[in-house]
Amino acid sequence: MKLIDAEYDPEDYGRRNVRFIGITGGVGCGKSFVMSYLSKRTGCRCFTSDEEAKKLYIPGSPVFEKIIEAAGNDVIDENGELIKERFAKKIFADDELRKKIDGIVHPAVQGLILDAMAKEKISGKHDFFFIEAALLIECGYKEILNELWYVYASEDTRRARLKADRGYSDEKADAIFASQLSDKEYRKNCDRVIDNDGSIEDMHASVDKILKGFGN
Repeated sequence: MKLIDAEYDPEDYGRRNVRFIGITGGVGCGKSFVMSYLSKRTGCRCFTSDEEAKKLYIPGSPVFEKIIEAAGNDVIDENGELIKERFAKKIFADDELRKKIDGIVHPAVQGLILDAMAKEKISGKHDFFFIEAALLIECGYKEILNELWYVYASEDTRRARLKADRGYSDEKADAIFASQLSDKEYRKNCDRVIDNDGSIEDMHASVDKILKGFGN
């Protein structure tokens, strides 16, 4: 899936003042923890796609209506609101449906990201603009970001975190893992790797090592 339009020239985004950096990795790798630490260590703005995407799941919005049309009315309750667990289970059990939903949601999220980037460039308030998302590579963001950073954690570690933090079953974790890029693909497409397979202190050290290269 590639969404970035050629009209967005990398020279217009982050080559002069603010650095635009994508934070990506598989589910359960700990991207949110990395973003939290980066927010404390740098002069930055952090854009978390999952949080921003919540704006799209408002009953009555054009994007929400398209999602329900694709997924079916069985994923909403009597008030017309999304039943998140049922929706997630349904899309991860059906590759075609998942692709259809991705084709609705990701262009809309991309619009939010590009708008935020444009405003950040004008404001010049921050040294870094970090964008956290799972599909930065698949959607072509490498073309407009200065760098992509991969948050690594082994599959076993990620599975354990998903069970402990979200109550995921092995079957649900396996379905999500199968839908995402492999470790090899992430490493091939990303400029730097943050190791988050161990302790929180180890992750901090990995991030600090990268930031030293930027004088932070």
